[in-house]
This record gives sequence, structure tokens and C-alpha cells, in this order.
Amino acid sequence: MKRRVVMLEAAAGPLYWVILGSSLWVLLRGHNEPGGGFIGGLLAVSASILWAVSHGSGAARRRLPLKDPLRLAAAGVLLAGFSGLPAWLGGQPYLTHLWGKLPLGFMEYKVSTVLLFDLGVYACVWGALAGYALALLELDEGPPEEERR
Repeated sequence: MKRRVVMLEAAAGPLYWVILGSSLWVLLRGHNEPGGGFIGGLLAVSASILWAVSHGSGAARRRLPLKDPLRLAAAGVLLAGFSGLPAWLGGQPYLTHLWGKLPLGFMEYKVSTVLLFDLGVYACVWGALAGYALALLELDEGPPEEERR
């Protein structure tokens, strides 16, 4: 029987979303600066670990995008790789990044293929490290309830 820590379970709900929101802010803020995708991905991993410690590894795994860390990491690698194709198809060197502006009415947001690259790094880091951490936590949890019967 799993021991419950009610205070942790109660705090994990809002903290999970605050940490994920912070990771997205770092991702979007950092796409013009080095490291936005990597640091944002690390923050997302910490949100997943918090959820796993408070609700179990299975619950944290179900909260991941694509529901599988390996798929999330692979999708990130593919997205990062595809981010270099627009320039290459336009006759420029692969991974030469293109820039544009997205009008939001009250401001313009600079967008580029760098954002796609950082999003790929974010997903890859989140998937790979969350998968590793969840596998380690599952060792401590033992077999799922249905396998113990």
C-alpha cells in the first residue's frame, strides 16, 4: 500500500501548473537567447517529477504530452531537425534560421525557426529526462497494484 502525503498532494496541483507555466515562459523568452529550450525542458522535467513523487509515476507519465517519454523525446529530435529545412529548401545552409513577426494587435512577437528548434530541444529534454526519472521512481514504487494480486 502506498503511503500518502496529503500536504504534498494538495500542493502538487497548483505547483505543477506554475512550474510548467514557468518552463513555457523560459522557452518563449529564451528563443532569442541561448538555452531557452534546454532550461525550459529541465523545468518541465521538475514538474513531472513533482507529480510522480506526489501521485505516482504512472500518473506523471499520463500527464506527459504524447503519454510516453520516448515518443516525446523522439518528436523533439524530429522537430529540431525539421527546423533547419525551411532555409535549406530556400537555398541557404541547413539550420540557417529565418525570422518574422507575428502581429498580436497590441504588440508584435518575433518568431523564427529558432523557436521550432528550441521547442524540439524542450520536448527532447522533457521526454528523455522525465523518462529516466520516472523509471528510477518506478523502481522504488514496486510493481503496479494489478500485478501484485
